[in-house]
Formats: sequence, C-alpha cells, structure tokens
Amino acid sequence: MTHRVAVIGGGSSGLACIKCCLDEGLEPVCFESSDDIGGLWRFKENPEPDRASIYHSLIINTSKERMCFSDFPIPAHFPNFMHNSLIMDYFRMYADHFQLTKHIRFNTKVLQVKQRSDFSHSGQWDVETEDKDGKKDKHIFDAVLICIGHHCHPNMPLHDFPGINTFTGRYFHSRDYKTPEEWRNKKAIVVGIGNSGGDIAVELSRVTKQVYLSTRRGAWIKYRMSVRGFPLDMLTSRVQSSLLQLLPFGLQCSMAENQMNQRIDHSLYNLKPKHRFFNQHPTVNDELPNRFLLQVFATGYKFSFPFLTSQVVSVSENKASLYKYVFPPELDRPTLAIIGLVQPLGSTIPVSEMQARWATRVFKGQSVSTMAKRYVTSQRHTIQVDYVAYMDEIAELVGVKPALSRLLLTDPRLGLNVMFGPTTPSHSYFCEKVRRK
Repeated sequence: MTHRVAVIGGGSSGLACIKCCLDEGLEPVCFESSDDIGGLWRFKENPEPDRASIYHSLIINTSKERMCFSDFPIPAHFPNFMHNSLIMDYFRMYADHFQLTKHIRFNTKVLQVKQRSDFSHSGQWDVETEDKDGKKDKHIFDAVLICIGHHCHPNMPLHDFPGINTFTGRYFHSRDYKTPEEWRNKKAIVVGIGNSGGDIAVELSRVTKQVYLSTRRGAWIKYRMSVRGFPLDMLTSRVQSSLLQLLPFGLQCSMAENQMNQRIDHSLYNLKPKHRFFNQHPTVNDELPNRFLLQVFATGYKFSFPFLTSQVVSVSENKASLYKYVFPPELDRPTLAIIGLVQPLGSTIPVSEMQARWATRVFKGQSVSTMAKRYVTSQRHTIQVDYVAYMDEIAELVGVKPALSRLLLTDPRLGLNVMFGPTTPSHSYFCEKVRRK
C-alpha cells in the first residue's frame, strides 16, 4: 500500500517535498493556506497574517547556479541574481515540468497535527484542515512534512523603544514595506541591518530627505559579486571549504574579515560588529557603504508550529530541537520532518531539497535508529549552518555525496570540476544517477 504523506506549505520547500515524495513512490497531499505557490517569494501588495511578505524590489542574494533545484537548472538567460518575479517564474516552471500542482490543495489551512492512538506501532498522524469556506476535514497520513519556513511572525520588540506609544509618526515591520514612494522627502529610520533592513534603507535613501540606521552590534557587509564581477558564492569550492575547516576558528574569521575590509573599512563606517564573521549570518548588500553613516540591527521574524503540541516539537527563543535540523528526536517513529528550518551561508532551496530527499527515504524505511543517542552529543542550538558542510552531511545520509576518489578514477575531468569548481546543487543529482546505474 502506498504511503500517504501530508506536505504543509506550498513554497519552495513544499514543492521540493512533493517532488521527492513522487520520486520515492509516496503519495503527497500538500496543504497550502493561500491561493498560489511560492511562499516567501510571492509578492503581494497587502501582507497576510502569519505569512512572510516581501517588498517589490527584492532580489535574491544567492546566484542562480547555487539556488536551483538539483535536477532543474534555471534558464541560462535569467540573470545571476534574480528579482522575486523571476524566482516565481522558475517555481512555476518547476511545478509545471514535474506536474506538482495537482497534488496541492489551495486555500486550505492546517489546524492540527497529532499522533494517532497507535502511533508507536503505526507512526500515523491525524491531520485536521479547514478550507476557505470554513469546512473542516480530518485525514489520516502515514507521514508529515512541515514546510512553513522560519519567516512566520514579525518580531516587533516594542518594549525596547520607550515612548513608542506616544510616537506621532508611523511605524511598521519590514514585512509591511512595499515601495519607497510614500516616504518621498520625509525623514525615516530603519531599525535592522539584516538583508531586508539594508535593502530597504538603501532604497529609501533615494527618495527620502534623510535616512537613519540604528544598530546594536553592527554587521559584516558581504557583496554579491567578487572583485572581477563573478558571483562571490560561485568561488566556493569543496577543496577551499575543506581547507578552511582545518584552520582555527579565529583565523577563519580574520581571513574573511580582511576580505570584507578590502572593499570597505567597516570601522570607518561604524559598521564593525562586536561578533566575528562566522558567528552570525552576514548582511549581503552592494550599496550600503556608499549611502549611509550609521547602521542597524534587524528585528527579523519568529517561527512557531501552532498546529503541533510542544511534545512533538518544542520552540523556545526561536530555537527548535531537531536532529540534523530535520527530525524531532523524541518521536517513537520518525514519520514527521521539518523541512527548510535552516539559515545556511548559502541558498535555502537546495538545502531544503536535500532534507526532503533524506526525509522521504526515511519514510520509506531507511534507518535512523541511532538518532536519539547521537543527537544528545551532536545537537546545535541555532538554525545557521555552513552550506557545503551541511549539504555534504545530509547528502551522505541520502547516499548522494560525491565520491571524489571514484570520480577521479572514472571521470578525471568531472572529478576535478567537483573538487575545484563551484559547489552547486547539481553535484548530488549526477551522483544519484551514478548510484542508480
């Protein structure tokens, strides 16, 4: 009998999960609360409650070769760094090519996901949903994939701003920002120097009378492009990443910080943060130093799983305890997985796809019997991961990590490209093809 899998969320992670379920012979049913795919990347003029929302000018910070799905390259004529509308075009191409949308139930909200009474034996879940007309339904699934991301609820730390209640102007979270026109010739302050805060401050600076930025800790500013006009993230190879890991952490940070300071002196612009480069996710922006004197601290988002009990997944201070950022370790049966709850130093899309490939194979019977024991000594209390190291870690569990020694013997040219060339999602795809021969 075919296993039925509930996929919650129709964004990039949800699409990858549907595709991976089909690849493994599982029957996916995706519940998407809105009327379209795309999740975070779908621009809407009016933000919806408990959903991420983007601004009109948003451009992705990862190059197209490193953000694509492993078996579906982005068209060659698309730019290296895509506008959100082109990302949506790519998602639609992917969904159409693999016929994914027929497995999605739009305008359907998940109200509750709970273990069945015989869960320790069956591993099954009761899932309650509600459609746009208020009709509620109950379903039984053999497994669940949660793909709602970590940009759920705006973090508004108003308690840190005494007097905000008597402020006569307007204040809002970055999710409510769409275009700069209404702020023309006015003064504005942007609180936050994450990627969104940096983008919005730069855009506002072109039309406002003056823009202020406020930061507690500063930030390391990373550029999209290298000094020769090549996408910076395409310069990361497996050899480079492996060699870097052999160096002491402080030396790794110093090397990266020196590279960032070659473009701009962070101290000169009051940007230099208190933390080292690899302690936190850097801010990616090509224009900040040219326009601003002061910098900001990003308020970001909070995430939660309101349809789950804390016994399944506990979220505290924006952290969730998950084995390799995917499986709740205390479950009797590994039939529920969280996909995309990571913030890699790279693109989330191929990471989510790799997680989905692993999870669906576990659902098919791949063992994770040592999960709870290993988790005790390996758990990490952050969603930030190193892109290459984490992708290889999960790829090894899936069985698609590039076998460099074998590649060098059977196809030396390909092996050298994998070792010294850019680390792209396609590496795992052709390794899968080789494995199945």
